[in-house]
Amino acid sequence: MRGILLSFVVMLLSSITVANASEVYQFESHQEEQRFQDLTSELRCPKCQNQNIADSNSPISKDMRAEVYRMMEAGASDAEIVDALVARFGEFVRYKPQVEQRTILLWATPAIAVLGGLLVVAGVVIRSRRRGTEAPALTAEEKARADKILAELDRNRNA
Repeated sequence: MRGILLSFVVMLLSSITVANASEVYQFESHQEEQRFQDLTSELRCPKCQNQNIADSNSPISKDMRAEVYRMMEAGASDAEIVDALVARFGEFVRYKPQVEQRTILLWATPAIAVLGGLLVVAGVVIRSRRRGTEAPALTAEEKARADKILAELDRNRNA
């Protein structure tokens, strides 16, 4: 029984090792490996959406990593690699899309939101100040009542 269990564990571990070994890439230098890591970490997985292709286990990310590696081996620059993946999967794969005419609203939205918020706050402050200075005048009846209350207060203080 012990031998069967040990055999099962060895088979399980070897299958995990084989699965991980399928993604081991050979690099000529540490700089190339770092370049690969940088490229795969700045590209978003089209399936997972909030993971980069370096961290994602989806099949599309594996294919994208393989494509990055293949293009690096072919001598492509970083810009060429990113442009090729953007051409295939769209601007979505970039975490930081380039500022272009079609993405200007995306880049300008935070500034527009802050400016809009400041305008709303300024409007509220100005409106509240105007209301504070425009206090309605007392009517003759209210003024007579206030004078009466003040006179009673003076009498109580002097008494």
